[in-house]
Order: sequence, then C-alpha cells, then structure tokens
Amino acid sequence: MADRTAVKLNSSQPHFLQFNDLACEAVGGKVVFATDEWFAPAENLLKRGPPEFLASAFTEFGKWMDGWETRRKRIPGHDWCIVQLGVPGVIHGFDVDTSYFTGNYPPSISVQAACLDELSLPSLSLEGDRTGMAASESQFEAVSQLHSENWEELVSVTELKPGYADSCHNYFSVTFPHRVTHIRLNMYPDGGIARLRVYGVGQRDWSTASSQEKMDLVAMVNGGVCVGYSDAHFGHPRNMIGLGRADNMADGWETARRLDRPKVLKIDEKGILQVPGFEWAVFRLGHLGVISNVEIDTNHFKGNFPDSCKIEASCLTSKEEKTFISCKWNNSKGPRWRNLLPPQKLKPHYRHFYSRDSVLQCGPVTHVRLLIAPDGGVSRLRLWGHPVVNNSANLGQVSKL
Repeated sequence: MADRTAVKLNSSQPHFLQFNDLACEAVGGKVVFATDEWFAPAENLLKRGPPEFLASAFTEFGKWMDGWETRRKRIPGHDWCIVQLGVPGVIHGFDVDTSYFTGNYPPSISVQAACLDELSLPSLSLEGDRTGMAASESQFEAVSQLHSENWEELVSVTELKPGYADSCHNYFSVTFPHRVTHIRLNMYPDGGIARLRVYGVGQRDWSTASSQEKMDLVAMVNGGVCVGYSDAHFGHPRNMIGLGRADNMADGWETARRLDRPKVLKIDEKGILQVPGFEWAVFRLGHLGVISNVEIDTNHFKGNFPDSCKIEASCLTSKEEKTFISCKWNNSKGPRWRNLLPPQKLKPHYRHFYSRDSVLQCGPVTHVRLLIAPDGGVSRLRLWGHPVVNNSANLGQVSKL
C-alpha cells in the first residue's frame, strides 16, 4: 500500500494542538469557581463542540452567549475562575477562544496552575444554571483556602484578540514540565471568552502500577497521546483514545475520502479491498509496555468505516520521536515498524476485539501506528497490555518535543 505524508498544520497553528484537551467536559473537566457569571456561565468554556452564535437569542439577563461572560465590572478587582482538569497532566499550551466576543472580550488574561491533593481540597462546586449569578461570600471564603493568586504563572498578563473568525484563537505555548490538576484563568478586568482548551499529555502515577495488571496503554488518562497523522479532515485521531465509547461520529477519527481510490474496487481472497493507499495515525503510549489485546471500535461509522486496518509498533527514545516528528513520520526516514496486528477486515458500527490469536508478540514497545485502508472513521482504539515498570524508559514523563 502506498503511504501519504502527513497533513501539515496551518503555519499559524502550534504543534501542541495535536495533544489532548485535558480540561474538556468530555473527559471530566469542570469549573469549580467563578467570580461572576451574569451573562453566560463559565461551564461553557469546557464544552466539546465549537462555539455557536444565535443572533436572536436573549435571556432575562441579556444577550445569550455560548461562552463565559461576566457583567461590566463596577467594583474593585477582576474576574477569574478555577478549572479542575478532567485528566491531570503536563500542559503544553492553551487556546483561549474569543469566538463571537467582538465588543465584549476581555482586554487581557493570564493563566496560573497548581497540582493539588484532592483529599485536602475545600468543598468547591458549581451546580445548575449559573446565568445571572455571582460567587457568594461563602464560596469566596472556601476558594481563598487554595491561595490561587500565588499559583505558578503559566501565561503572564497578555492582551487578547477579538472574536472574529481570523483572530479568535489566542494560542499560548507553555514550558512547564510539572503535573497540573487545576488552573486559574484570570480576565482583566471583565468580559467574555467562548472556549478554553488546555492541550497537554495526561500523567498518572506509574510507581504503583503492577507489571501483572493489564491496562489500556494508549488511553489519554494513562498518558497516551497522538504524535502524528496523515489526515484528520472530519475528526482528529486523538479522539480515539478518549474516555468511554464515542457519543457520535464527531467523537472519533475520520479522514477525507482518498482521491486515488480505484474506479472499480476489487477484493482479495480474504475479502479485503485492494487499494493503493491508506491513512495512518501514530501514538506514543503512556508507558513502555507489552500489548496483548486490541480493540478497534467503529461505533457510529456505518457508511464510512474503513474497509480494513492494521497496527504496527516500535520502541523509540524521546530523541528518536522528536526526529521522526520533524520528518512527519516519513516512511523512508521513519522508525522500523513491527507488525502488531496483521490486516483485519472491519465491520460498520462494531466493536472488534483481537487477542493473542491475532495480536503478534512484539515485546516492549513505546509507539504504535494505526493504518486504515483506504480511508474512513474509527471511534476508539484500545491497546490492552502490561506496563514494563522496572525499566528506565518511563514514558509517563513527557518528552521534550
């Protein structure tokens, strides 16, 4: 099968956009405190979907906005909120999205972070529709115990751009190599933000993991992350390592239809289409491990599932990974891949399970490449195996990409 080089990110987009959104509501992220939510509640910041604008939508408090919007401040101070990450980990960057906030976005923001012990946290929660509300005296008293004003500053006070289509994404790269559980988003002094994306790599404590315990080594909650792909026209491959089963087709990896498909399709003796091309996605496992079971889920992909798939694996150092990322995982310059799962015919809207009868023994590996032919969508990828814990190559520690 012929390979295709990776689709390049737009020149204005940073590399960290390939990583997981650790704060998204879909992975358990939540806002636990906000100073003010008069026009629109802060929980909107963490919605999975893109912001919407409804010109004729109003509430009793003012214009309905799909984001977090505070009232025009008439008292001392500035507005801020605290987000508890759904997946604690190392943050590589932020997207502060001001979509549709054109005359009401905050002039500046900053972001702080901390790694907190949940057992010692004060009781903080925001429930129900918070539109038209502000933090109570008791909520301010509870949150003051966190001393969040002293948390590590990841993004210093920086001006934002307005929420027009060509300026709404405010990207901030981060070089903070420590695990984070909570972030504080500061608005100076008030205004509205549509979405907050916190891109990074999940990090779990592998010191307590047993080499006898089987776990999903590529799951985002275990530190798995996408580090390259050929095409993500309809859905990013990072979706495949998310929590649970997919909600819909948007919650999966889906490519465009390849233009080099044969005019008349033919199959081989195993019923697999004979096509010249394929699409691919590369993942770094959360930890060095031995894979014994594979799950490929095409849930919701009924008329657009791939005809077949296969999986390859390799064991790479952080330095090698960085080199291969720079060359877009080009086959001629890329790693030596070993077959983990030979070509398998796929079904629509179906959970495919492969065990030792199909999964080949590759020994300890750090990276996998999923290949689908000729194109289509996969909702979830699970790679069950045993972590190799007594080894210096602990991939729970984030590579310096």
